[in-house]
Amino acid sequence: MSMELAYALITPYSLHKSRTGGIIGRLLAHPSLELAGARMYVFSDEFVDTYQKLICPEAMDKKIQDAWHAYIDEFLRRDNPWGVLPRCMLLLLQGENAVRCLKEEVIGSFTEQPVGDTVRGTYGDFIRDSEGQIHYFEPAVITCPDPALNDRHLRLLADHALTDGGILEGQCRHDAPNVECSLVMLKPDNFYQPSRRPGNIIETFSRTGLRIVAVKLFNMTVAKGQEFYGPLKEIFVSKLKFLVAGRVMECLENAFSFEFTQADADVLADHLAERNANCEFNRIVEYMTGIDPESIDEADKAAASNAKCLAMLYEGPDAIARVREVLGSTDPSKAEPGTVRSDFGRDLMRNGAHASDSPENAIREREIVGLSRNETDTCDITELINAYLNDR
Repeated sequence: MSMELAYALITPYSLHKSRTGGIIGRLLAHPSLELAGARMYVFSDEFVDTYQKLICPEAMDKKIQDAWHAYIDEFLRRDNPWGVLPRCMLLLLQGENAVRCLKEEVIGSFTEQPVGDTVRGTYGDFIRDSEGQIHYFEPAVITCPDPALNDRHLRLLADHALTDGGILEGQCRHDAPNVECSLVMLKPDNFYQPSRRPGNIIETFSRTGLRIVAVKLFNMTVAKGQEFYGPLKEIFVSKLKFLVAGRVMECLENAFSFEFTQADADVLADHLAERNANCEFNRIVEYMTGIDPESIDEADKAAASNAKCLAMLYEGPDAIARVREVLGSTDPSKAEPGTVRSDFGRDLMRNGAHASDSPENAIREREIVGLSRNETDTCDITELINAYLNDR
């Protein structure tokens, strides 16, 4: 067996119909596949022209080949029948024999029978008559079925990652005012083992009616974690002081032969509040990065990480408020039923996902996680694919 890098390209129609979460859930639940990268694309005519020539193995049925060529030519171009931005989401997955595994065990082949055991069986459509003429064709997800062709597909995606991919902010059409971008971040415990959980959370966010215009898989380093959650440190000093006072009172109320009062506990809480805030802050950074920030040198914090997160930008009218409503209360036990944190959260820290609480914080947070439109001559997808192909 060999370690391979495979790809799944979620089609514009699947994204437009908000089937993204269900598809991602299927892709990430397979025990042999690990998510390695993600990026949004709107393909140029140059890409489409080349991709058409590469997409089909020579042995494929001629009528299905023709259907593929027509589909890519018609629906992956900016000039398409729907008149909408043809967004595609690229997911890179790695594992042993990943190309075959992804195609045969997860995405599946086209079938005229109504089955739902694969991604295409559930989300794709394939209709042809008794004479073999294909009348409707929607693959839901595009991948390379042939390991021999896979490297050429990956090379093409890498070559166009900067010109055709990245942040699609401001390119979708919206019919209402106050269009905003909200950052949503799926937290590390969604990725500790293969599961549908990340897809289910994205499926819940589809209730906002917003458009995903950027996606990035990244490792939250200790330095980024400290910067991202930095504003919480001062908040913790005042907001958590009552918990310190309560703990002090619990421990010392009967510890002396004289009366220990709440006023005494409050005095000690004032003295301990900052240390408690630092402790709680470090716990959050450790959870988000997999590393105790007190355990490493300052110089190592910029690269140190044992955890990954998935960041997305959701765009649309009143995006900040709509995302926060679906996200739910910070405390999962108090979140409204059906919200992300009610369904997927466990406690105040392990609560499924983060979302920006203001346009100003969205800008600050995007800068930290790398979704601020500041790419220059390379990007993570290009680097990942190049490293894989250079090692082969």
